[in-house]
Amino acid sequence: MGNKLGTNGKTFSMVAKTFAGLEDVLAGELTALGATNVKKLIRAVSFEGDKALMYRANYCLRTALCVLKPIADFEAKNEDTYYKEIGRIDWDEYMSVNETLAISATTNSTIFTHSQYAALKAKDAIVDQFRRRTGKRPNVDTENPDLRIEIHIAQTHVTVLLNSSGEPLYKRGYRQASVKAPINEVLAAGMIMLSGWNAKSDFYDPMCGSGTLLIEAAMIAYGIAPGTFRSQFAFEKWSDFDADLLSDIADDTPEVPEFKYTIAGSDLNPGAVKAAEMNIKAAFLSKKINVQLKNFFDLRPATAAGTIITNPPYGERLQPNDLRIFYQKIGDKLKSEFPGYEVWIIGSNTELMNFIGLRPERKIKLYNGALECSFRKYSVYAGSKKDRYE
Repeated sequence: MGNKLGTNGKTFSMVAKTFAGLEDVLAGELTALGATNVKKLIRAVSFEGDKALMYRANYCLRTALCVLKPIADFEAKNEDTYYKEIGRIDWDEYMSVNETLAISATTNSTIFTHSQYAALKAKDAIVDQFRRRTGKRPNVDTENPDLRIEIHIAQTHVTVLLNSSGEPLYKRGYRQASVKAPINEVLAAGMIMLSGWNAKSDFYDPMCGSGTLLIEAAMIAYGIAPGTFRSQFAFEKWSDFDADLLSDIADDTPEVPEFKYTIAGSDLNPGAVKAAEMNIKAAFLSKKINVQLKNFFDLRPATAAGTIITNPPYGERLQPNDLRIFYQKIGDKLKSEFPGYEVWIIGSNTELMNFIGLRPERKIKLYNGALECSFRKYSVYAGSKKDRYE
């Protein structure tokens, strides 16, 4: 592994963002990577580490959306103070006048009520500093900037951060094709990790859509880092970028036990199966994931036990009665054909999910985009629970 993957200079604070409900999982991932002072926030986790850890976090975290590096924080009770404090940061340390920048802001403040205006004001302070020093100004590039800056404002407290990730980390690089309302890669990985699936049983998604849950499960099972297929991280454009360090981290493949089970999925939509096959191929997992065109209700389990994690279609085209029957049939199928399986189902309509007819052992609130969802665990037994205790 060598020194480069251990401490690499001074430590500093960082923040990794995630989806609501995945904070515990992300905190666990960061601790496993060697982060210190790990603290759970709302949709984020703060931590400390060195440059090597920042690179490793971007490359290895499955449930992070981005990794941010705070560079300044201050109090600003009005726009003038805000502008002046942004202008006091030595921006030469982070970019040159010939490089481009992009700024985004989030505000929860009675003073700074418009995030776009806060971002614009910060941009003015930065370019004015360069203009005073050099007579020139850097340009804005919202698509592919050299430096991504995020500003968080909570009432009068302002934090300025650099986005070390660039494109959100859920953009793994393997998604070649999609279906309507695909599940986000970070959410998929988080669901698998929340379920406790430890790659010691078969994994199945009977309504697999474009294959995201299958791919994320296989990446976990075979120890494939999420950053493997990424073309670039934002920190690669920073002036202190260490290409050898990133290369060492990418080459530092963790040892994982041999995976002796099956990862398989199916869908009744030929377009979904084709999309899944394309994405699986792009992730170089075609020999490790089996996908077939099949209706869930026609399936027969290949083994006596395993884990099912699935995101059933919400059935926009189905009438309410049809949807109720559909979810009831899911429960009936599980009870009749899949005793011995641990089943996790995510859905946004809790009333419909009740028609599954199985008592959930756990309910976890998650978000699929803007949709509030319930992620539910069912253990399927042969016969009724009452039978088991007699």
